Amino acid sequence: MIQLRRHPLRVVLLALLFAAAACSSTGGKQEEAPAAGANAGKANTPEMTVQMVTHGAPGDTFWDIIRKGAEAAAAKDNVKFQYSSDPDSGKQATLIQNAIDSKVDAIAVTLPDPPAIAPTVKKAVDAGIPVVAFNAGIGNYAESGAMSYFGSDESLAGEAAGKRASEGGYKNLLCVIQFQGQVQLEARCDGVKKTFTGKWQKIYVNGADRPSEQSTIAAKLKQDPNIDFVVTLGAPDALAAMNAVKDSGSKAKVGTFDFNPQIPPKITSGELQFAIDQQPYLQGYLSVDSLWLYKNNGNILGGGQPTLTGPFIVDKSNIDVVGKFAEGGTR
Repeated sequence: MIQLRRHPLRVVLLALLFAAAACSSTGGKQEEAPAAGANAGKANTPEMTVQMVTHGAPGDTFWDIIRKGAEAAAAKDNVKFQYSSDPDSGKQATLIQNAIDSKVDAIAVTLPDPPAIAPTVKKAVDAGIPVVAFNAGIGNYAESGAMSYFGSDESLAGEAAGKRASEGGYKNLLCVIQFQGQVQLEARCDGVKKTFTGKWQKIYVNGADRPSEQSTIAAKLKQDPNIDFVVTLGAPDALAAMNAVKDSGSKAKVGTFDFNPQIPPKITSGELQFAIDQQPYLQGYLSVDSLWLYKNNGNILGGGQPTLTGPFIVDKSNIDVVGKFAEGGTR
């Protein structure tokens, strides 16, 4: 497994999470440990409303995992959790404005297109609503006024993918971007380019239309039979790419970013070489839990620095461990 360099100050402050769990206890009685994924009791703090606004596209199972993490934290923290999403940046900004108008207590937001979304985030902060960012916008969240960030360093993740593909002996790599204009996706492909030692190219596809995405990748593979490795930037896109490889008669191998329950059997069978997981459950959980901590104790997880949840490479060496959590819908 690739050893990734450490980033100073970018750490998950687990001690604060343990302290939060202790604060939510309703007494000195020792309780039986909850099952995995279950909450450990409900906080006795006043109910607060947290609005989560993302750029998630309809049908993308990645966002289901984020929501599970967020809902688990909300159940523990006595939080009324609300979720909305739109892959269109302008519409996502409108959803944030709606949250401001509704006077929610706090907002968790993704920043895939900072110029379009950050001004509305600033409006929320100016209105006295605390905001944390997650998943997208690691390089821009601070200037938007968001006090914390939870997610992967996408440039570093891309470098890990490029290095892994190079170590596999591949010479011609295609990076597939499923949505144009999203900073985190561009950062992934740019990171791949930085460390891949062979020929690198990228292609844009319509991630909102899987049949179209599959046919576009297949056409590219037919047009350039020298492509021997395809990197996709999302788990559903990896499934489309694997089908495209079959449709085109290509011998290219596939690696991907992100994870869902369909990925483990593909890694086990060898159809998929690796998946770079950013632990979306953790992103959702920490986003909600951090807002509860700030509201009730003034805590800021990460001290204002990004709290990294990835990259974490999943391959045949660890799929047996990670795969069982994917089956439960939390990886």
